Amino acid sequence: MSSIQVGSHAPHFTLFDSDKQPHTVPEHGVITVLAFFPGAFTGVCTKEACALRDGLAEFNALGARLYGISIDSPFVLAEFKKQNALTFPLLSDHKKAAIHAYDILFPNLANVGYETAKRSVFVVGANGHVAWQWISENPGVEPDYAAVKQAVAAAKG
Repeated sequence: MSSIQVGSHAPHFTLFDSDKQPHTVPEHGVITVLAFFPGAFTGVCTKEACALRDGLAEFNALGARLYGISIDSPFVLAEFKKQNALTFPLLSDHKKAAIHAYDILFPNLANVGYETAKRSVFVVGANGHVAWQWISENPGVEPDYAAVKQAVAAAKG
């Protein structure tokens, strides 16, 4: 469970995307969806990224900006984005700054000591506060995409 709670101010961070461009998120004045995933090119992460890609028009229609975040390098994320025709930014948190800020470190993925993000989604309202969150202790579980979209719609008001 994260120490970040619904209603609390969302931590801000700056990460580089797959094109090596910096993004400071979440963005004030915009509903921001932060989708943390354990690692590119894994089965569940690929399914999640493609499901988010397929629902991106709905997020855009609600005025939300979607970001995928993992510990992978910008170079790995660029290839993951290309191979899956992803149309939203993928941010590299290789130093785990955002993962620690949101308190979602998965310390022992696959029981080999691999530290990564717990699969989680945060919807941050235009006011900069967490409007909704979902955090899985099981990296094999995908988020409820309908619930994410409902949370974005609710954050829009």
